[in-house]
Amino acid sequence: QVQLVESGGGLVQAGGSLRLSCAASGSIGVITTMGWYRQAPGKERELVATIGRFGTTDYGDSVKGRFAISRDNAKSAVYLQMNSMKPEDTAVYYCNLHSRITVPLRGRPEGDRSFYDYWGQGTQVTVSS
Repeated sequence: QVQLVESGGGLVQAGGSLRLSCAASGSIGVITTMGWYRQAPGKERELVATIGRFGTTDYGDSVKGRFAISRDNAKSAVYLQMNSMKPEDTAVYYCNLHSRITVPLRGRPEGDRSFYDYWGQGTQVTVSS
């Protein structure tokens, strides 16, 4: 059973900072990409940031230069440091995790791979003016 536990959401004043954390547990397998997505009322879910297994990052245009994503592979955790926050950052933030489980197969060097996609429950972030 896989669980994603988020923490760090809440209310912050414009210009302030907030740090989100997400830790995974269970029979995850090999974690490939972890990231954060957000959804504001009446809008579609959008990319905030992702980070690959070896540190490659990708950011949404609206958060570049303000947010920073990081991960701790030993803890199966991903973090989002949010600085210079704006009211438009107000949204529900979701932790996302991609993983892979490979079963060795004779005659197939790549083995038998299964891919998984997990989501956290979402945490509310509100930025006041």
